[in-house]
Parts: sequence; C-alpha cells; structure tokens
Amino acid sequence: MTFFHVGSAFSYNPTMLTNLEKEVRQNLKYNLTVNLWDGGLFGVALGFASFGTILPLFVATMTDSALLIGLVPAIHAVGWQFPQLFMAQRVARLRKYKRTVLLTTLHERFPFLGLALVALLIPFIGIQAALVLTFLLLIWQGLGGGFTANTWTSMISKIMPPDSRGTFFGFQSALANLTLSGAAVLAGYLLNAFDSPLDFVACFLIAFVFFFLSWYALSLTREPEDTEKVIPETQPHFWHEARTVLARDVNFRWFLGARFLSQFAVMGFSFYIIYALRRFSMDPITAGFLTATLTLSQTVANAGMGLLGDRIGHRAMLIAGAVAAFASSVLAWNAPSLTWFYPIFVLTGLANVAIWTNSLSMTVDFGTEADRPMYIGLSQTLTAPATIFAPILGGWIADLAGFQPTFFISAALSVGLFAILLIFVKDPRTLHKEQP
Repeated sequence: MTFFHVGSAFSYNPTMLTNLEKEVRQNLKYNLTVNLWDGGLFGVALGFASFGTILPLFVATMTDSALLIGLVPAIHAVGWQFPQLFMAQRVARLRKYKRTVLLTTLHERFPFLGLALVALLIPFIGIQAALVLTFLLLIWQGLGGGFTANTWTSMISKIMPPDSRGTFFGFQSALANLTLSGAAVLAGYLLNAFDSPLDFVACFLIAFVFFFLSWYALSLTREPEDTEKVIPETQPHFWHEARTVLARDVNFRWFLGARFLSQFAVMGFSFYIIYALRRFSMDPITAGFLTATLTLSQTVANAGMGLLGDRIGHRAMLIAGAVAAFASSVLAWNAPSLTWFYPIFVLTGLANVAIWTNSLSMTVDFGTEADRPMYIGLSQTLTAPATIFAPILGGWIADLAGFQPTFFISAALSVGLFAILLIFVKDPRTLHKEQP
C-alpha cells in the first residue's frame, strides 16, 4: 500500500492529534487494504452489470426508446444522489457509521439477483412485464445506493486523514475501474457466447456474487467510535439547517450551480453506446472493449486526478473535466467511424472522474466535521433533479432530432460549466487557509 505515502500526504505532528485521530492513524493501513478490496470487488460486479453498457443493452433488447435507454444510468445516479440530504441529520448524530452502511448497502446489491430472475423469466412473463420489473429493480438499486452514500462518505472521511481523502477516493475508484474494465471485456464475450436471455442472466448472477464479496470486505472496516463528537439534544429541521448553510456559504452555492449544470453538459454520454450500435452496427465484443476503454481511462484519471486534486485543488480538476466533456461531445457529434469512439470514451472517462470523484472530494472540504453530512446531502440531493432531467431531455432530443443534436447541446453547455468553475467557484481549502 506504499503508493499512499506520497509527499506530505501523511505528514503530521502526533502530539497535536486527538484520541480519535490517533486511532484512525493506527488503523490506517488496515482500512486502506480492506476498503481497496471493497472497491476492487465492487468494480468486478459493475463490469458484469455496467450502467453505461450492459444494462442499457439489456433494456435495448426490450425497447427501441432512446428515452428509456437513457434513463438507465440516470436512475442509478439520481437514486444515489436524491436521498442523501434526507439522511444528513440522522448521519450527523451517529458516533459510528459502519453498521448503518452495511445494512443500507444491501439494498443496492440484492436488485441484481432480481435482474437475473427477470432476464430468465422474459420468455414466460413477456417483454412489457420484464421492462416494468427491470425499471422497478433499477429504482430500488439506485435508492439503496442513495440511502447508503451519505453514511459511507462520512465513514470514509472519518477513517481517512483530511489531506489524503482525494487520493484515497481516487485510488479506490481507479482500482474499481481497473477491475471493472477486465470484467466488462469478459461480459462482452459472455453476451456473444450465449443466446439471449441466458447471456444477461449469467452477467447479473456473476455481478450479484461479487457484490456480496465486496460487502464482506467492507464489513471488515475498523471504525473507532467518536466519543468526542458533540451531538445536541435537539436539532432544527433539516430544511432550516440546509437554508442556513446555503445562506452563509456563497462559494458552496456556486459549486452547487456547477454540479447542476454538469449533468446537462454530460447528458450525451448516456447515448454513446447506443449511437455506436445503431450508427456503426457495433457488435457486443466491441461494446465490451469500449467499456474497458472507458474504465481504464477512469482508472488512470482517478489515481492521477485524485492525487493532483489533493496537491493543487479539486477545482482545477473540475475545470479539466469540463474541457474533456466539451471535447468528448464535439468528437461524438462529428465521429465518422466506430474507431473514433475510443478517444471519445477516454475523454468521457476524464470528465466522469472530475464530475464524480473530484466533486465528491471537494464536497467534503466544505464546512466542519459537524456539518459535513449536511454539505454532502445538499451537494447530492440538489443535483438530483438535473441528473434525472438531463437524460430525459437528451433522450427526447435524440428521439425527435437524432443523437447528434444532443451531443452538440452537451458541448455548448460544457462551455458554460467551464466558465462558472473558472470565474465563480473557489477552492474551499484555499478559502479556509485565508480565513483568520
């Protein structure tokens, strides 16, 4: 695990640490190990049930609607975001997070067993019933992730030193993407080797197994109890607390605006795989290799951009992500052949990492330990409407006028995102240092 001991990431004065911080440092290597195992195994599972390729392809076997196909990754994303604000006050009152994480995360893992059963039963229940059940399971899975996310983020922020959280988030995501890329290639061969629906049954069952191996690794986390945390006997309604945070933190409001716009700047990403399938007659094996390209680029970007974010600021990485989103959309808009989708997916990977990993790392830099769950919740829940509406808008445009106009609009909005990040958003860590 020596790659985490970089520069000053772990430099500290032991005499200035609280008892909680000392215990966190003592368990640091162990927690790094088990949580990287969690990320790696989670990545394998997602490779066999990717929200960017495998699941959209599964839905595409049941419908031609670009709108419905585009909703697949959107449901996952908005389900992950929307509940987080409503969990904020409950999470803020916890002295230990792990038990809640382990219970709620079951709801983002069991639905894949349900998807395997739906795929198996398609010949008996019919396509319409299977499509409805698929979307119900996707909603369950997304909300399961959302009810877990705030607690999990708070737990990781607690057991990782503040000046290395971005590095950890980056390396864990990098490992997840590395394992995801290998699994995605295998999934492509599975889809090519078996007749439908057995091909998707196999993919979803394998994903289910690895999701629970990941759960076991997560359960090994050593989390000390925070006995020093001050928990008030009474707490204002979370909407009142949320309004207070938004009223006093102008920089955070601009950050939220950038996150909201970013969902529209990348709305074309959801349709790349289907556009390649319809426009260039892409086969399943090529889909697997494109998924691998995406995840490998995200692997490198997560490690590099997480580390760079800790060194020079996550805002700079978000600006780089806006540039990558613009370039990806422009290339997709003008792509003359399937080969062009390899650099398109590389740029997509860079943009995704900036918008998700670096944005998450930047979110936990706002506020204090006590109000961090509220910042996390606001950052995710207030972005959720854009996350669900952006692909609906993109799918509507694609159904009405084709995929290329969707890519063009995404490119234009990426320019707006770049401008907001460059002019209005400031790095919160820099602002903290400037304050007396």
